[in-house]
Amino acid sequence: MMDYKNAPSNCVLTIERIFDAPVDLVWEAWTQPEHIANWWAPGPMTLDIKTFDFEVNGNWEYSMMMDNGNEFIAKGTYLEINPKNLIVTTASFLPMTAGVILVAEFKASGDTTEFVFKVVHPTPEYAKQQLDMGAMNGWGGVFEGLSKYLIQIA
Repeated sequence: MMDYKNAPSNCVLTIERIFDAPVDLVWEAWTQPEHIANWWAPGPMTLDIKTFDFEVNGNWEYSMMMDNGNEFIAKGTYLEINPKNLIVTTASFLPMTAGVILVAEFKASGDTTEFVFKVVHPTPEYAKQQLDMGAMNGWGGVFEGLSKYLIQIA
C-alpha cells in the first residue's frame, strides 16, 4: 500500500472547496447511502450503490450508468475514518482509474465546511495522465453536485 501521507506533491491532485453547510451536514452527505446516491455521480450519470460498509476495512462499490449505456464502477476499501474530520479510502474507477487513494478532509468553519480532497497516485506519471484525462473537471463536477445537494437538504 502506498504511503499517501508522505506522497510527493506531483503524485497528488488536490481540490479545495468551502461548502455553505455545517460540517455535520456535509459529513452526513458523505457517509449516508441515501445522500450519496443524490450527488456522487457526475453529470447525467445515475448511481446505484452496490455495497456500502462505512467502517475501517469496510468496502464500498457504486455502479454509475453513463448516458451512452456503459457502466462505470467505483469501488474501494476504507482505510481511516475520523468522524467529521477525515475519510481515507482506496479507490478504483473502472475502466479508467485504478489503485489510487482518496483523502477527504472536513473542517468546521462556523456555518460552513472547509473541504480538502486529494487523489493520491502511485507515480507522478499516473497523476499527470489522470490530470490530462480531466480528473479535476470530473471531481469538480461531483463537488458542484454536492454543493447544490447540500443547499437542497439544509
